[in-house]
Amino acid sequence: MAEPGMGRRWRTATPVWAVVALVTVSLSVPAVGASVTTGEADPVVQTDLGPVRGVATGRTELYQGIPYAQPPTGPRRWRPPVRPRPWTAVRDASKPGPACAQLDETGGVAAHSSEDCLYLNVTGPSRNRSERRPVVVYLHGGAFSSGSGSDFDARRMAATGDVVVVTVNSRLGVFGFFGHPGMAGSGTYALADQRAALRWVRANARAFGGDPGNVTLMGESSGGASVCAQLVSPPAAGLFHRAIIQSGSCLQSWPKNVMGPGLDAISYWAPRTAVQARGAAAAAGLGCAGPDGPACLRRTDTRELLALNGQFVTPAFGTRALPTDPVKALRTGAFHRVPVMQGNTRDEHRLFGSLFEAEEPIDDARYRALLATSFGERMARRVYVRYPPRAYSGQSGSPAALAWAAVGTDVGWVCPTLAADRLMARHVPVFSFEFAEPNVPDFLGIFPEGYPPGAFHGSELPLLFDIEGTSVPLDPAQRNLSESMIMYWAAFAAQGDPNRAGLPRWPGFPATQSLDSARGGISQTDLAAGHHCRFWASRT
Repeated sequence: MAEPGMGRRWRTATPVWAVVALVTVSLSVPAVGASVTTGEADPVVQTDLGPVRGVATGRTELYQGIPYAQPPTGPRRWRPPVRPRPWTAVRDASKPGPACAQLDETGGVAAHSSEDCLYLNVTGPSRNRSERRPVVVYLHGGAFSSGSGSDFDARRMAATGDVVVVTVNSRLGVFGFFGHPGMAGSGTYALADQRAALRWVRANARAFGGDPGNVTLMGESSGGASVCAQLVSPPAAGLFHRAIIQSGSCLQSWPKNVMGPGLDAISYWAPRTAVQARGAAAAAGLGCAGPDGPACLRRTDTRELLALNGQFVTPAFGTRALPTDPVKALRTGAFHRVPVMQGNTRDEHRLFGSLFEAEEPIDDARYRALLATSFGERMARRVYVRYPPRAYSGQSGSPAALAWAAVGTDVGWVCPTLAADRLMARHVPVFSFEFAEPNVPDFLGIFPEGYPPGAFHGSELPLLFDIEGTSVPLDPAQRNLSESMIMYWAAFAAQGDPNRAGLPRWPGFPATQSLDSARGGISQTDLAAGHHCRFWASRT
């Protein structure tokens, strides 16, 4: 998801890749975590490394900034995560650790971000810590290059769903996905961090009232893609028992010029050889060529390396973590046999389409030109017939702009996710959803005037979390939907099936549950028909 003010920044200091692939709430200055007040009665928990003092927040307990690995700095930069050193004195866990190193608006190191960032946060119900509740481990989005686990305040989810929630930082951008022929683990350091966090959860869940044998790995956008990566990663076997993927399917990809004006086609994944070739070229540009390249790069200033972020935002396959392309792994059934809940927002691409509209209003002529650039003249004519602007004329905003956003939603997001559902459902239980609530406030502040956001990319997140640095006023119907969603998510975490008493029935795939407070509430929908997926499957 984009950050506030992104529309103003898109043609200035921020690289285009960071504008158009954005997937979480990354504020102009990274958040410093949930606002809490400490007191003498605050709880202390003994972890396997040492005691931590959290904060009692009424119905929940919150522990922030717990290290799960040593700082990946100096000689540990671009190496696998290393277990932290134990401590004996009670460690303050009332504030989060820094976000992982990322860019600010000027192209420098964002405030409150650092390479020393491998921390996690635990939120659980305050009553009876001896119980064994389901554990939800959440991986934030941010185009693999921005955001922080502490941006997502999980107290509402923990209290309403009666689950323990762990939000995680893992290395980002050039520090998480850099590749070089002389570095083991090239292009997958962030994935190694996530596995280290899951091992921490396995060792410590009981201390916080969680069940280490019932862990759900959950993520949104690039965080969802990270969940996909762990689903197909052999070293992640046994570290989690269910998976929730929001707007981050293994198969999502976008044709050229769809995610942003002038951009090439985009995929989540890249071959190790390509990542290493980019890394070797980048090293030479920094004066770090030759046998001493890795050591030289580990001495290079953080700011200089962050300038390379745009080149290193794709996990590498052909590696120990990802032996094969995750797309191929899904197609061949080479993934962990755990239940999966997966879905999208109904109007994913309204967010990215708004960047085109902000640059230059989309009228019929520009719409036709955009289609031709992305699909070629012949296919563009077919797409125009299938998505004519007049079909969107009953809504506010430019019909051509909304048609362009619908094309991006269907070809890049929803239809690939539906294809992934089919592949996984051959082997495991799959529960499909579409978040269709059209009236979540524009808490990002980036949509052009007159352009309806709809159920835009990331718009489901305020119904699951309180998001640091934003104010998202939900009306009574949306608050009810929020509670239902949290109960569905928690039921899935508990039993691998979202159904529970008091909620509308959620059938397994091929059914899709539509989540919408404004248009009939929770019901089933036909994704393939609603998003023209048969049309996209037949394109040549």
